[in-house]
Amino acid sequence: MMQPSCLSSEAEEEISRHPCYSEEAHRFYARMHIPVAPACNIQCNYCNRKFDCVNESRPGVVSEVLTPEQAERKVRGVASQLMQLSVVGVAGPGDPLANPEQTFDTFARVRKHVPDVSLCLSTNGLTLYRHVDEIMELGIRHVTITINAIDPEVGQAIYPWVFDEGVRYEGREAAELLISRQLLGLELLAKLGILVKVNSIMIPGVNDHHLAAVSARVKELGATLHNVTPLIIAPGSQYEADGRKAPRPKELLNLQEQLGRGGMKVMRHCRQCRADAIGLLGQDRNPDFPLEAMEAEPVINEEARAMFQRELDTKIRERVLAKQARRIQAGGQKTRVAVATRGGDKVNQHFGHATEFLVYDTDGTDVQLLGVRKIQAYCHGKADCNGDKATTLQEIISILSDCRILLCSGIGEAPRASLNTNGVLPLVRKGGIQEAILESVKYSSYFEKLNISKG
Repeated sequence: MMQPSCLSSEAEEEISRHPCYSEEAHRFYARMHIPVAPACNIQCNYCNRKFDCVNESRPGVVSEVLTPEQAERKVRGVASQLMQLSVVGVAGPGDPLANPEQTFDTFARVRKHVPDVSLCLSTNGLTLYRHVDEIMELGIRHVTITINAIDPEVGQAIYPWVFDEGVRYEGREAAELLISRQLLGLELLAKLGILVKVNSIMIPGVNDHHLAAVSARVKELGATLHNVTPLIIAPGSQYEADGRKAPRPKELLNLQEQLGRGGMKVMRHCRQCRADAIGLLGQDRNPDFPLEAMEAEPVINEEARAMFQRELDTKIRERVLAKQARRIQAGGQKTRVAVATRGGDKVNQHFGHATEFLVYDTDGTDVQLLGVRKIQAYCHGKADCNGDKATTLQEIISILSDCRILLCSGIGEAPRASLNTNGVLPLVRKGGIQEAILESVKYSSYFEKLNISKG
């Protein structure tokens, strides 16, 4: 579980059902982002928000913006069907606190009609300090602040401007104002017992060298968790025009390891979700719950939801105890495994359709998630495959170069052969990720020994 031991038992219980704060919870519990906040009060050089882009999976993208009334209807409809829904959050597509009326009206409606879910707010932090009382009154227990720099010299290369109370600030002045407000908001919330997660985007050549200092500072101010994600360059953004590149997976992993050694809890399972995502992390079921299909007055069976979630809690506790027992026995050489998954903690994605891989280390007894690696899909569909497949495959092989095994639900002969040639063993498996990893490591070890004996 990803929580500091100094947290209260109440806070630990809340984290245990939040899929972003707990690696174990993300396998069982679902979140719902409601897109009621279109306006934003800052500009980021990596961002170019789009509203009708169903095929993009990144923060700031939604299919439609909802009114608080529509959001209430949709949340009630989803909660009546999705028993594992535990968190409802507002994360955009702009900044929730640049749209405070819509945001807090929506939270008040959710709290009234679906009181068993946790409320979660994501913000850039510019005006956070002004809304601390409202956050407390509404019982919002989880707040995420995106903090990419604590040095204005670094920040001015990320934020060209911020806009506050009718004044537009630019350059270093803009970065200085934003950073001071972010750190103030974090400190105020942490002192009140609000669980704060800090998101930082790793931007090579801009803040990659600086994020260790960010992590140390936010830990000092009381952040519960630090989530460092790779840069996603939006089409039409300034960073695209500048030719900036996302960090290599190994660079991100090394940074996460460095931050972890500094004593900060580091999130490794983030999927950089859309602002209208619904379901488990790694899957987006928003298309399964269209607003027009939601009943006007859906019936939420609170007893059934409570019973279902108690069963999930039991499964999580059993997994944690089993993992602790395996760690005691662990100590062998580790194997790195990449997994193609559509979510649900299962190997259930064809290699050609994968847009990301979960990467794990295992010693054959214990399985540890290292992080998520984004890729361009090798094949976009049955009849619409990538035109430059050879280049795409080489990029995927490069991204997986430190992995010994790749697990997927299916793979073509050409990519299978190329991966094998480059030292990555592709295996077709289905079922639970942990079980598939342990089985596959035993399988690969057996054949390695067999080949050695034959040689």
